[in-house]
Amino acid sequence: MIRADRHDFMDCMCSFKADTLISIRFYVLFIRRCIPISKENQINEEIRDKELRVIDDDGKMLGIMSLEDALRLAAEKNLDLVNISPSANPPVCKILDYGKYRYELQRKEKEAKKKQKTTEIKEIRLSTFIEDHDIKVKANTASKFLKDGDKLKVSLRFRGRERDYVDRGREVMNKFAECLEPVGVVEKAAVFEGRSLIMIMAPKQEKPEKKEKASENEE
Repeated sequence: MIRADRHDFMDCMCSFKADTLISIRFYVLFIRRCIPISKENQINEEIRDKELRVIDDDGKMLGIMSLEDALRLAAEKNLDLVNISPSANPPVCKILDYGKYRYELQRKEKEAKKKQKTTEIKEIRLSTFIEDHDIKVKANTASKFLKDGDKLKVSLRFRGRERDYVDRGREVMNKFAECLEPVGVVEKAAVFEGRSLIMIMAPKQEKPEKKEKASENEE
């Protein structure tokens, strides 16, 4: 009697596991069908188009064929079928190693980001009664920022009774801008923001030299 109960229990457990696996598989298939897949990442069975324009792994155009035939060719080469142009009609798929394909895309994206220069705004602070020597020192520091392609925010704050020496402050700003003429230009002239004069400078853009046409005749 006990053995019979054990057999019944084992049969029930096996049936439960089988039903659970079937349910999980059905759920996965259901999710894959209901949730749209990004066309940029469609590979192999994720591709839903019936007809495709297929390119071989060596770049040879194989023409239009069914999804089943394209998958079969990819499987024979132990490679993947990747939808590289989902907006085309029919979509263009290429047989390739998807792992290497993704690696190359990520590598190119990283290289492109490195080449893109992010412009930053550096700040230089001046004072109303700063000496000419100190202006030049700060200008040397600022020139490095401008040469690197960054913009420059120059601020001069009037403290206490220094507000009565606005002309002196503007003179300091002008001297500072003159020191940077070889590498920078004033993008925004000095204006008051609160108790401070603020000036914005940008890197100087080099103008391409125009080729002079020879006009003299050889004697």
